[in-house]
Amino acid sequence: MWDAFNAAETDSPARSRRLARLADRLTGRDLTERYIIGLRAWDACLRGEPVDVVLHHAGRVLERPFSWAHEDRGFEVPVLVAMAHMYTDRPGRAEELFEAGTAEFERHGWRGAHLSFAYSLRAYVRYRRGRLVEAEELARAGLRLAERVGRRTPVHWYAIAILLTTLLARGRPEEAWELAREHEYGAPFPAAVVFPDSQTVYAELLLSRGETRAAVVELEAVDRRLTPRGVQNPSWCPWQLHLARAVAADDPWRARALAGDAVRRARAFGAASGIGQALRVAAQVAAPEERAGLLQEAVTLLSASPAGYELACALAELGTELRDEDLLMQALVTARECGADGLARETTDTLLGLGGALPCGLAWEDGLTEEERRAADLAVRAEKESVPETVVLPSPDWALSAACRKLGTDRPGLREALEAFARSST
Repeated sequence: MWDAFNAAETDSPARSRRLARLADRLTGRDLTERYIIGLRAWDACLRGEPVDVVLHHAGRVLERPFSWAHEDRGFEVPVLVAMAHMYTDRPGRAEELFEAGTAEFERHGWRGAHLSFAYSLRAYVRYRRGRLVEAEELARAGLRLAERVGRRTPVHWYAIAILLTTLLARGRPEEAWELAREHEYGAPFPAAVVFPDSQTVYAELLLSRGETRAAVVELEAVDRRLTPRGVQNPSWCPWQLHLARAVAADDPWRARALAGDAVRRARAFGAASGIGQALRVAAQVAAPEERAGLLQEAVTLLSASPAGYELACALAELGTELRDEDLLMQALVTARECGADGLARETTDTLLGLGGALPCGLAWEDGLTEEERRAADLAVRAEKESVPETVVLPSPDWALSAACRKLGTDRPGLREALEAFARSST
């Protein structure tokens, strides 16, 4: 478990092989075996093994109740199992686990580092779902608790990285930069593994300020640190995508190679949110004639995922590329729902520049509408009947898209999510 969090581990691939050989033959008969299986699920996630492998092992851990506050165990492995669900496009399930874990911490009176981790990571789950206003509130709560523990401690790195990431998505880069300066966020970066990766977040901050060369230095350092460890899942750390953006102006061929490799790795992992994000950035650095096709596939994949903010970004870029007012209107609605204020402003300007009308400010409803529930039920039935579907659809089902985002799942997870939704509604 320590090595899973040790950024300076010398032979991570060898540990991964030993862990796989051990965990794959365990039955989960006791708590020790289940902890090992949980570490296997997390290791598979970092290395970009297929989503089904990650979910298989995470599911084995959770076949019986899994305490976050066991007196003889840390809370790290339960956290990793929950986060594995988030990265595999099951953030709704991750939130259920975090809610149970947070309640357990509070019952035990653990209101310091444990509760800060819980708030901050729940914020990150909300960020990945595109619920940015809620993500910011939770991240600030986590940061307040982390400040009591101490600056530049692991819990502080988590809290500040997640808040900075959320502020950038909300379109407030200057506020993010000032917050980073206030909290001395920068080198030396922590020896413990942090997610989102601290150095990558710092590079993203630099990119938001136009400090491209400095960002390249940081991202190349991330490559040297993660690649020897075998950590190659862009859904976990999208350093290749940020580096592709950073070098695109000076070295477009390198940018396209980086983005293409990230797309390949994302497809191997299989999370729609990660593939969609990689395709969107690949479109940004691609030849002009290739951009629309990449963005169309990104929108299709993201529309059947829980990643609302990524969907809004892809819609805005495709709508701009095609000068399509309907796509831009859908992008604006989605950006507003997410609380992505900066993206909403940019999309509004583009839409008005094309002579389009702005959509009505309809309120986002947390519960499923009848139309959304019907679309989700039809998708589950189609999955059960093995109805073939094309890779790229000309017009995504927006009711199904809203259902995926509200339920916190991708299309393959709809059946379980609907069952959980039904239980919570009774």
